Amino acid sequence: MSSLSSSQETARALLDQVGPALSRLRRRAPGGRGDLTRNLILNVVADAPGEMTVGGVATEMGVTQPVASRTVAACIADGLLRRAASQADGRRTVLELTDAGEAERRRFAAMQREAFEGITAAWDPDERIRFAQLLVRYSQDAGAWSAAQGRRREDGASTRAED
Repeated sequence: MSSLSSSQETARALLDQVGPALSRLRRRAPGGRGDLTRNLILNVVADAPGEMTVGGVATEMGVTQPVASRTVAACIADGLLRRAASQADGRRTVLELTDAGEAERRRFAAMQREAFEGITAAWDPDERIRFAQLLVRYSQDAGAWSAAQGRRREDGASTRAED
């Protein structure tokens, strides 16, 4: 076996560990399970490039509409989100962050930063910053990739419907 092949196998084995590592990170996020779910929803609404609906939350989180509806309702009851009429279509209901919702996002982000700093305390400061930059970039690229996958699925569905 050539060293290039061995190197490729090593790289593949490392890349195979990325998904499980991300899963472990998510399970070990600071705060309780409710905090994690609430933070996910608040970030989905805040990060939306346009208006966000309960159906959009379900799609973004990869859950069913009833699951998204319950978690959104809990955020509304806690004063973190509000329902509003769509500016594009007044018949549609969209979700908006409240001031309390934005404050909750900032609180959770601070907790996550503190955890990150604690976990990487022994790292070289330049490594810590570089890893943070790459992690943010990965997140942004994952969003773009996911959107492109959704468009491909929609295009495939419309092409099949035309056949």
